[in-house]
Formats: sequence, C-alpha cells, structure tokens
Amino acid sequence: MTPRPPVRAPRHDDRRRTYPALGARSERAGTWWGDAWVEALEELALDPARLARGRAYAAAGNVDAITVTPGRITAYVHGSRPRPYRTELRLRTLPDQAWEDFLDTAAAAPAHIAALLDKDLPHVLADEAALLPASGDLIPDCSCPDDGYPCKHAAALCYQTARLLDEDPFVLLLMRGRGEQEVLAALTRRNATRMAVERVAPAPQLPTVQARTAVQSRTLPALPPPFPTPPRPGHPPAFPEVHGGPDPLSLDLLATEAAIRAHTLLSTGEDPIAPLSTWQDAVRLAAAHPGSGLTSATRALYTSLTRATDRTPTDLARAVAAWRQGGIAALAVLETPWDPPAGPFDRARPALTAAGFPDFRPSRNRLATPTTQLRYGRDGLWYGYESDPAREDWWPRGTPDADPVGALTALLG
Repeated sequence: MTPRPPVRAPRHDDRRRTYPALGARSERAGTWWGDAWVEALEELALDPARLARGRAYAAAGNVDAITVTPGRITAYVHGSRPRPYRTELRLRTLPDQAWEDFLDTAAAAPAHIAALLDKDLPHVLADEAALLPASGDLIPDCSCPDDGYPCKHAAALCYQTARLLDEDPFVLLLMRGRGEQEVLAALTRRNATRMAVERVAPAPQLPTVQARTAVQSRTLPALPPPFPTPPRPGHPPAFPEVHGGPDPLSLDLLATEAAIRAHTLLSTGEDPIAPLSTWQDAVRLAAAHPGSGLTSATRALYTSLTRATDRTPTDLARAVAAWRQGGIAALAVLETPWDPPAGPFDRARPALTAAGFPDFRPSRNRLATPTTQLRYGRDGLWYGYESDPAREDWWPRGTPDADPVGALTALLG
C-alpha cells in the first residue's frame, strides 16, 4: 500500500488579510495618511447627509470584519434591516515600476525602513508611489438598494478602513497590491545588496610612511616644566539660578569642594576625601556649610544629604556638631563606643573630684552625670556632651582636651 503523503499546513496568504470588527468608537486617532484616505472619500461623496449616516454607522460598530486584498476592501455592514449588506471599496493596484520606485526609495534610507517597522508612513514614500487615493480613485459598491454615491454603508466601511490605516500603514500597501511580508522581504534583499556593494568598495587612499622611517630612533624635545601649584584654591564662578535647573548653592558648594580637593592633591599628593565613607563625606559637606540649619538653603542641603544617606535630619545635625567639635575623630567618638584601658579613667576621676566634680560615673569610654558626659576618644582626647535631664539625647559641646577637667571647663563655659 502506497503511504499517504504528509498533510501540509496551509500556506499563509500575505495578500489576503481579514481584520476583526473594530467595534464602536466615537473618534479615531488620526494619522496623516488616515486623514488623506477620509478626504478622498469625502471628495467623492455627492450627498453629505449619507456621509454623516455612514460616520454614525462606523462609530456605532455596524461594520463587521474587514477583508483586504489587492485592489479590494470587503465587509458586511449592518443597516436598518436585520440582514447586513455586502459592501466593498475598489482601488486600483500599482504597476510594477511604481513598486520598484517605492522599494528603491525606502531602501535608500534606513530611517524609512525603521519608520515602516514602527508602523509609520513617511511622506516621501507615500508620494513616491502615489499610495494614497486621489479624487475618483475609490469606487464603492454595496448590495443595498440605496443608489447614493457612496451609500451610507460604503461610507461606514471607508471610515472604519481609516481606523485600520491609522493602526497599520501596511494595510494601504496591501490595498495597492503588495503584502507586508512581501514588501519587507524585498527591502531586506535590497539592503543586503547595498551593504555587499559597500563592503567591496575600494578602500580610500591614505598617506603612508615607510617602516624604516617609522622605527628610526630620534630625539624628542624635552617636555615643558609643570605649572607651579597655586598658593590657594581658586574660587568657582557664580552660578545663576535658572528655572528647572540645578540649585546654585549646591553647584557652588560642589565646585568649591572640588577646587579644594584638587589643590590638596597637587600640593601633597594625597586625596583628603578618598578615605571617607559616603556618610562621613556627607557630614563633612554639611559641616563646611555656614549656618545652623535655619536658612532655606541649609535646610535644602540637609534634605538632599539625608535622602542620599538614608539618615534623618536630626542624625545629620548631631553628626555635624561632632565634626565641628573635632573632625572625623569626634564623629567616631559620637558613633562608636569602645573599651579603653583603665589608666585614663584612673587618672581622670580623681582629677575631676579634686576640681569639684565628684559625681561622674564610668561606662565603657564615658564618664557621665545625668546631664553631662565626657567621652574618651581613641586619639587620647576627652570630648564633652550635654543632654536635658532624663532624656538621653546627647549632643557634642565644647572643645576636646587631653585633660578631662579642661574638656569639662570648655563644656560648661
């Protein structure tokens, strides 16, 4: 028994497309080519009232699925009777030479191909092949008894076709005779041919140098001496305030910081900012800014820095007070308790008692009363802190000192 040949899947017909009914819609999102299609219909019409009825039919969703083939658009349109009418629009297809001109123009510019793939139709392509219908190009036909030209059913089909064109200009190419895949394949072939021609084009003549000359040893002139390091950092220019632009205060602050950092690097060979963490650098920037946080500019700076470091304005203000008290060492005293050797405390408590302050109690690196603290830093200095009674809200105060009595005196004024 002869085996039966395998059943092949039906081949996709690129020159026949059926689009589902678009449904009711009050307005269409017009494209320039969709508008040109509607203008061709309205120039054809002999009765504006039928156009208005057709527009109402289209808006109400009376047009069923639309089938597009080269030169023909067909759909069933519901009217006043139960049975819909078979309606069609005929449009002449383009000759082969017009298609060749269209494809050559599209392949000559990558932007044209990109526009088509993005469902856009450049004017130059539509004009090259006269894709859009001119007056008299559309020929309507309908099974209804209305002898209008066009009847309201044909007008409704034309308005719904404009919605299809708005969504996909390849519908217009199909009406004129070529399917989407057919057009894209032709453009791909032309693009590949053009690239192949460009690859085999002769290379331009460039000036040459003999190898013997290129490797010949020669004495180069000495480099000029480096510019001397300026005695101090320069001042940044004034930054005007522009609506929608960056904050002038922030620009001035960053420019000043960059100038100081560059000057230090030139003078010492070391970057003073490199060892700092993001938080430490934010505290340093805020501490270098004049003011106490009460001005709008300072509040804006604090807001930006706290948002960038995921801290609160109170955290930043307390850290700024520590930095102004003693720099990065004072910030470490604020944020990092530690256990120092016993010697400094053995000397500090008798000294405080002799000076009339006998109530300080030790805890890790701290000597404290309910409202006053002395914190011992890893740098060997004592740092003063104050808090309101029973609040445990400690803030750096005074000047660090190697003598706890001196630090307490600076704290108490």
